[in-house]
Order: sequence, then C-alpha cells, then structure tokens
Amino acid sequence: MAISTGSAGASAVKADINVTPMIDVMLVLLIIFMIVTPLIAAGFKATLPKGKNLDPRPEGKGEVILGIDAGGNYFLDGKPIQKETLQDYLKSTYAARTEDKILYFKADNQLPFGKVQEGMEIARKAGVRVMSAVTERQGGLFADEAAKAKAKKEKK
Repeated sequence: MAISTGSAGASAVKADINVTPMIDVMLVLLIIFMIVTPLIAAGFKATLPKGKNLDPRPEGKGEVILGIDAGGNYFLDGKPIQKETLQDYLKSTYAARTEDKILYFKADNQLPFGKVQEGMEIARKAGVRVMSAVTERQGGLFADEAAKAKAKKEKK
C-alpha cells in the first residue's frame, strides 16, 4: 500500500485496490478444498454400534423386523422377501396400525450404505414412522446366553 506525501496529492483519492486480503482468503479456501475433496471422494462407511450392557429381549408379537444380509437380500421377520413386494407388504402391515408404526432394522455391517439407505427408503414410502436399528452385543449377539448355557452344563 502506497502512502502519498506532499501538498499536491493530499486532497486526491487513491483508487488502488488492496488485493492482499482477497488473496489470503482464496489461499485458505484452496487449502480447505484440497484437504476435504479426497475425504469426500473416499466415501462414508457406516457401521452400527455394538452395545455392552444390552438387556436380552426377544422380539415381541407385533414387532416387524426388516433384515438385509451381506448379499443385499431382504428378510422380513426372518423370512426372505423380494424387494419388489416388500413395500406393498409393509404398506398393508402398517395401514392397519394407528399409532405403532415402528420398524426394527438389522443389516450386515459389511453391507454398502446405499443398500441400507434403499431399504430405509422403501420402509419410509410404506408408511413407517420410526426406524430402530438393532445392534449386536460385543462378542456376538448371544454371547451371554452361550456363556450361561456353558456354565449350566459345567454345573451338571
């Protein structure tokens, strides 16, 4: 930035633009985009959490459980179902319910997130209001039950 001294130019306005702050901002933005872009391109991998102190609770009578295995096959209450008929079946199931529109969701942790999102979208279009993800216990879903059964056998 230039400073003019002298009596002739004291009342004149200087029309030079100070571009240094703009260049600083542009360099910061460039660095941010250089760091963030590879992270976005790498994708997002979602895995369900594993619980430590879960109460063993079998599924109830009215609960609907949607499962997706590693191959992307759909299962409703443990029975295989075609993707094309899933939405119609869920729609007829939840149409009769007035307040309890909860779907319990199980998916393989190696499944691409796009498949999980597709299953959730089918359920949403069918009228599901609340989706609950079913997590595994650390050490496996039935680790405590297996340990209890083993201890019971050792007592006999």
